Formats: sequence, C-alpha cells, structure tokens
Amino acid sequence: MTLEEKVGQMFIARCPEINSVQKVKEYNLGGYILFSRDFSGKTRDEIIQNIQSYQSAAKIPMFIGVDEEGGTVNRVSTNPNLRAVPFWSPQELYAEGGFDLIQSDTQEKCELLNSLGINLNFAPICDVSQNPEDFIYDRSFGQNAEQTAAYVHLVVQTMFQEGMGSVLKHFPGYGNNVDTHTGIAYDNRTYETFLNSDFLPFQAGIDSGANMVLVSHNVVSCMDSQTPASLSSQVHKILREELKFTGVIITDDLAMDGVRNFAEDTKIAVQAVKAGNDMLCCTDFEVQIPAILEAVKQGEITEERIDESVLRILELKISLGII
Repeated sequence: MTLEEKVGQMFIARCPEINSVQKVKEYNLGGYILFSRDFSGKTRDEIIQNIQSYQSAAKIPMFIGVDEEGGTVNRVSTNPNLRAVPFWSPQELYAEGGFDLIQSDTQEKCELLNSLGINLNFAPICDVSQNPEDFIYDRSFGQNAEQTAAYVHLVVQTMFQEGMGSVLKHFPGYGNNVDTHTGIAYDNRTYETFLNSDFLPFQAGIDSGANMVLVSHNVVSCMDSQTPASLSSQVHKILREELKFTGVIITDDLAMDGVRNFAEDTKIAVQAVKAGNDMLCCTDFEVQIPAILEAVKQGEITEERIDESVLRILELKISLGII
C-alpha cells in the first residue's frame, strides 16, 4: 500500500452531499458515516444502490457506519420506508421488556442495517447516567454502572453474533458533562470514580469483543487536565494498558467546537494520530489527510505509527467480513 492509501484508511468521513463516489477513490477513504440526510425521503433500493456505489469505488472495501442508537439518535429508522416506527431508546426497551426485548431489538436493528449494506453501528452508549438532567441521560441506559455493564455486554455480544461492527462510546465516560458538540466539557471527577463506575461498561464491552472504542472530547482532569480525551495520549494509554483494548480507537467527530479550541484546524488530525487514535471521524478530510501526509514526510509522525493503525483497521475489516 502507498502512504496515501494507508492514511486514507484512517479516515471515516461524513459522506459528502456531492461527489461522494469520486471522493472515495480520490482519498482512499476507510469509511463513510451516514446521517439522516443520507436516508431521508429515499427508498430502500436507492439507499442500497448509493452504498454499493461507494463500495464499488473503493479499492479496499469501506466501513459504512451510522449512529442508530434508538430513541433520540436514529438515522435510519426515522425513514418510514425502512421501518414503520423508529427504534426505541435503551431505557424504553428495558422498561417494556427487560433484557429480552433489548436483545431482540438489537438483532432486528443489525438485520436492517446489514440489509442496506451498513456494517458498523456507532453503539452501544456506555456512559453511566442516572440523572435526567445530564446531557447524555436520554441516550444512556439510565441505570448504575453494573447494570449498564450488563446492558453493554448483551448488546455487543448480540452485534457480534449478527456480524455488525460495534463502537463503545464515549470513552472515558460522559457522566454529568455538558454537550461537546457546542463547547468543551470539563470533568473534574476523581480517577477512583472512573475505576469504580465509568470504566465498568467499557470493560464489559471490551471483554465481550467490541470492535471499536470512540473517545470523547471531554477534558478529564484526573487523566489529562490540559487536553481533550480525544487528543490525549494519556487517555489512550489508559484505554490500551488499563482496559487492555487491542482494537480500533476512533475519535468523536473532529468538527465539534469542543475540540477545535485545542488545535489549529489544519493540525487537529495530526494531534489525534499522535495521541494514539487509529481512525479519525471528520468532515474536512480533504484538509486533514494532506496534513497527516505532510506530518509523515516531515518526520513528525513515523510511517511505522501509521502502519500500526492501518493493520488494526484491516484486521477488523477482515474479521467483520468487509474484506
């Protein structure tokens, strides 16, 4: 593989509204993440054809990802051509039918996504939240750490059985933080709190074979008081060494305001790679890919470092049957 091909594999990009097929070829993209606009008003066949056109253009088959969490975050099932009603939230499912309903719902979700050509769901939410005032509460399981861990274990195990890629999010845990889509969140809780609570669902997911872990843009002072988790080598070290995660680490969206305050726009992906991320989730890949290529040429990032991530990415694509 050329350096350009390798660096392209490290990007899962928001699917552009125009020239989306051409961009796959031009930048050797590792994946596309699809949003509501990619499904809204379209028939099942149109969506399948669009996804197939991206895969046909790719030299190496792509991750095609969505956020289909159920509840407040659904991209696919809000289209009545695809499902009569949108998928329920984890809390709604649990209240109605316990873990049995969560399992059958996860199976149905995987079957729908698979049928469209989607191979990666950015789920489950591992954040522990029991306070309805928390930003993340409505998207979370809404129970304590042990119960959330049991939920994550079941969902990851079911997704694995259905051949669907899973993404644990948002490491190291949102807790009672504000929304980083609109500004930076500072988390001043103790490391002991993370060990005894937040890490438990992530560890359950990792032990159940989760494919990816997504790192948030929160500044977690007990781990790194200066840098958002997504750009912090210390946070990534904890994920690798303490939680023993060997899979693909991916950033939360690098276009969010919260993280852009901590890096030059043209340098954010470079910082993310240096911190230890394998894949970068972003909209402006046309700026960020050349920046990483330049950083490698200048010796700021070694090609060996790129190879480490690309190997994890390709191994995951093989294990999910994408390649």
